[in-house]
Amino acid sequence: MNDTDGLPVNDSGAREARPMTEGRASMTEIVMPNDANPHGSVSGGRVLHLIDVCAAVAALRHARRSVVTASFDDVAFLAPVPMGHVILLDAQVTGVGDTSIEVRVIVRGENPITGDRRHTTTAYVTFVALDDAGRPAQVPGLSANTDEEHASMERSRLRREARLGRLHHD
Repeated sequence: MNDTDGLPVNDSGAREARPMTEGRASMTEIVMPNDANPHGSVSGGRVLHLIDVCAAVAALRHARRSVVTASFDDVAFLAPVPMGHVILLDAQVTGVGDTSIEVRVIVRGENPITGDRRHTTTAYVTFVALDDAGRPAQVPGLSANTDEEHASMERSRLRREARLGRLHHD
């Protein structure tokens, strides 16, 4: 059975949920000279661009429809990634609203000579799904199968409340 937005619904009329494991994406890039800042490490703007792309793939995999970036939250740059090192990005859908999808992206830097890796950046990116006319469209629900996934969804719910609170009070 489908609802009017084309999403599968269950017998009670609720939208179907997709498992968290379907909303993942990974990317690997090498820091090239055109990516670097005057300090010889990848620029924050380039890292944000890569985060946005990786997160969008995860959101697309969950929504199975076009998505656009709505917000970046809680971006924390913890360490630089020097030119010539590798950037590894891992994105995971952590929560959904009616039309929105939150994705956590963890970025690691890797020394390609030693293989040493370190956590360099964490960000949460929210997307809105679009229908064929470019209007916000309902997304599938999200199902958790482990205690860790349930905890991740709960933290996402709290971030969503805080984000919406900031939007309505600023």
